Amino acid sequence: MMNALEKIQRQIQWNRLIAVVEEQAQTMIRTAFSTTVREAGDLSAGIFDLKGRMLAQAVTGTPGHVNSMMESVGHFLAKFPAETMKPGDHYITNDPWLGTGHLHDLTVVTPAFHAGKIVGLFANTAHVIDVGGLGMGPEGRSVFEEGLYIPIVKCFDQGRANETFFDFLRAGTRTPAELEGDVYSLCACNDAGARRLVEMMAEFAMTGLDDLAGFIFDSSLAATLAEIEKLPRGSWTGTITSDGYEQPVTLRAKLTAAGDRIEVDFAGTDGLSSRGINVPASYCRAYTCFGLKVVIAPEIPNNWASLSPFHITIPEGCILNAPRPYPVSVRHVVGQLLPDLMMGCLHQAVPDRVVAEGSSCLWNPPLRGGAQVSGQNAELPDFEVITFNSGGTGARMTQDGLDGTAFPSGVRTMPVEATENVAPVVFWKKELRPDSAGPGHTRGGFGQIMEIGAKGDAEFAINAIFDRVANAPKGRAGGGDGAAGWVGLTDGTVLRTKGFQTIAKGNRLRLLLPGGGGMGPAGTRDRDLVARDVADGLVTETKAYD
Repeated sequence: MMNALEKIQRQIQWNRLIAVVEEQAQTMIRTAFSTTVREAGDLSAGIFDLKGRMLAQAVTGTPGHVNSMMESVGHFLAKFPAETMKPGDHYITNDPWLGTGHLHDLTVVTPAFHAGKIVGLFANTAHVIDVGGLGMGPEGRSVFEEGLYIPIVKCFDQGRANETFFDFLRAGTRTPAELEGDVYSLCACNDAGARRLVEMMAEFAMTGLDDLAGFIFDSSLAATLAEIEKLPRGSWTGTITSDGYEQPVTLRAKLTAAGDRIEVDFAGTDGLSSRGINVPASYCRAYTCFGLKVVIAPEIPNNWASLSPFHITIPEGCILNAPRPYPVSVRHVVGQLLPDLMMGCLHQAVPDRVVAEGSSCLWNPPLRGGAQVSGQNAELPDFEVITFNSGGTGARMTQDGLDGTAFPSGVRTMPVEATENVAPVVFWKKELRPDSAGPGHTRGGFGQIMEIGAKGDAEFAINAIFDRVANAPKGRAGGGDGAAGWVGLTDGTVLRTKGFQTIAKGNRLRLLLPGGGGMGPAGTRDRDLVARDVADGLVTETKAYD
């Protein structure tokens, strides 16, 4: 048993460890080449023990990256055991089934050494702009069409770059300088974390991380179990529907609070798609656990122990358990609905803790132009860019939903100036969408209106990956639904919500992003709040009257 002084010291070490991994993440943000990382924060960073168990994650990062990364380090250790690692080694993969679920996410693992002995592992993940193939979109019919597939390999061997690896990397992408720069950034951020860890260990005269890991895991598990114990016992079911690709896709879940565990069974969920909206199991577990944790134990640090009481069953053959080599490029379109599905179940048990459904998946249009779209008639240089944007979140029990905010991914909206600086595109309009919030005692968050064109209104293309168009976010407890999304052109032409489409010269893309659902009957809403929204131009008088 630790005495009081030892407990205080462990708590200080824990706080210091959080600072270490946050500096790790910030190093990546400051050195990354891809705007998806440096502007949107679409990344994760964390520290692991030598068994591949996550001790701590950076504050900056997405649940899909963090919780998938938590599983991936074990795969690295299976191929490269800790005892074979050397200082200066860096290992990398983008295998969707060993990492975060699609090829656009690179995961790097790096050993940390103190006093000549390996003491821990740093890992990170980042979403990069391009890995070749068909680009980030749903059109692929297998993962082999979706881009450069990197198995777990060394990208640096004792500080020396693996030039053969980098030759393949540069040859397999439309953006070779950016992709190579991102790999160096990922390695640099792990090195930064390792340096800070060594300083910390020297300051506290630590020879290893086992004692601190034990304190973190024991404390986190005990706290999580205490929160699970507060839940009513029972089982609750829920469904949610995605627009899908060939046809709508319904996800079904049964959530059970039993003893010292939470069980989730996705039996009855619809089957696999022929296109890239399929979800590998690791990504399904990542967002399922997040949806559970933000309701059941939101204040407890996210690590191996705090997630261990969540047990998830994903039947073979369903869209949430895609086997290799099914296409998975835009797995987030379906996967990011899972927290809403978990809240639909938990609303029946702890209704005061959940939110209404929101826009969920990101509206992040991959844009492409130049000769690869227009051939010899191209008026622009070749470009490939992705911009992250979000609709409204669902209403909370006591507060309105958030406008234009990413939930559950948590990424930041990318400034239009940053995108216009790296690609020949123009954002002609980006504003909140009036009347898009679901009405309720507390209303949902507002979506956005966006109009995007190429410079000079030249021809360009979009690889659409949108959802919540045919299936709007639902309200809860009598609240109204949020507005459905819309995808088209400024001349009124309707586009497909998923797939590669060319936008002719002289026209522009127009996106209406979904709003979040409302919570509780709209008739009980404070009239002053309604008047405020009308005065701000966010709700029309007709809608307010309704």
